[in-house]
Amino acid sequence: MPVCEIISVGTELLLGEILNTNARFLSLELAALGISVLRQTTVGDNPQRLAQALKDALSRSDIVITSGGLGPTADDITKEVCCQVMGFELIVDEEILTLLEQFFASRGIKMPHSNKKQALVPLGGTVFRNKNGTAPGIACEKDAKCVILLPGPPRELNPMFSESIRPFLSKYTNGVILSHTVRTFGIGESAMAELAEDLLNSENPTVAPYAKDGEALLRVTACAQTAEQVESLCAPVLKSLLERLSPYVYGVDVNSLQQKVVELLTEKKLKVALAESCTAGYTAKRLTEIAGASKVFECGIIAYSNEIKIKLLNVSPDTLKEYGAVSEQTAIEMAKGARSAGGADIGVGITGIAGPEGDGSDMPAGLSFIALADGDTVRVEKIETGKPLDREYNRYYTASRALNMIRLYAVNF
Repeated sequence: MPVCEIISVGTELLLGEILNTNARFLSLELAALGISVLRQTTVGDNPQRLAQALKDALSRSDIVITSGGLGPTADDITKEVCCQVMGFELIVDEEILTLLEQFFASRGIKMPHSNKKQALVPLGGTVFRNKNGTAPGIACEKDAKCVILLPGPPRELNPMFSESIRPFLSKYTNGVILSHTVRTFGIGESAMAELAEDLLNSENPTVAPYAKDGEALLRVTACAQTAEQVESLCAPVLKSLLERLSPYVYGVDVNSLQQKVVELLTEKKLKVALAESCTAGYTAKRLTEIAGASKVFECGIIAYSNEIKIKLLNVSPDTLKEYGAVSEQTAIEMAKGARSAGGADIGVGITGIAGPEGDGSDMPAGLSFIALADGDTVRVEKIETGKPLDREYNRYYTASRALNMIRLYAVNF
């Protein structure tokens, strides 16, 4: 199988101004195709250093994928340096130039002269249309080597890879390679891996564990001559994983926990309303990222202050006085208040301490309570993340726990 290297281009990456999510995305996608990633390199906007990085990568690997440096400004040098290293001539692609002009005209803007640079493509190369931006992707193939140039913004790179690069790379793989992803919530990566330990050593299909904030997943990848053969290889492994991990699996080949929640609520014809304090609308944000959320999401109330909890959610002042804002009792009343305010089937109340500072009590940051009320029953979860200094993690993980509570309710409805 071919080996690949990833070169991320941009001085802002070296300075730490931008988190390099492209390298991770590409590594995961290439692994799913059965293409091994030999190295990842980050280079600033320097033509000499980029040229050397490309030469070194091509001396070791069959495929090199770059991200970034395809913009219209003077420091966007990836295309020019790559063509220089590989001996390709740059020419104007009139079709791309027309698309660029139309792109700016549709926004009522005159195209800057510098953007014409993005219509330059290597003679004899392959061009991939960018449906989400102005910089096309490019592939240069020569002497059994391939360099693929991708735009830097993830919102452009990710769909371009999925729509164009993945099928383009299929000729570099033997047969058909397909992957399935088993997503879990409520179990750590190491515990999940232990339950699947014997399967992690298989070669075809391969089973690889990955971790996200509060989640863990397993990617099952197989290679065969036909898609049907691949699926027959994956099927028994997927069945075994689902049996072993059934309490924790929330979906196979779904993009996110919130996607599964929206699917289930839609299927069960349920509507939810949220009252959030420490998560400040994070749960609502994630739900509404999913198309069709308007059918199942009634309202979200961000109730940071006690006054708003009382006025909008009918939380009792006596409850706040006796138990405090961060308590099981307050979460329950918030859930009931949200359900009533939204006229929803279920209400969810979230209250806690995101951190890094506490609330003046002896309760630790990272502590939160989530309640779910449906009019007949109430369910409550207490969460202690153990990460008092990580405000973002505490908010994200608490929102995830709330989403999972909704999911479990809908599954058993």
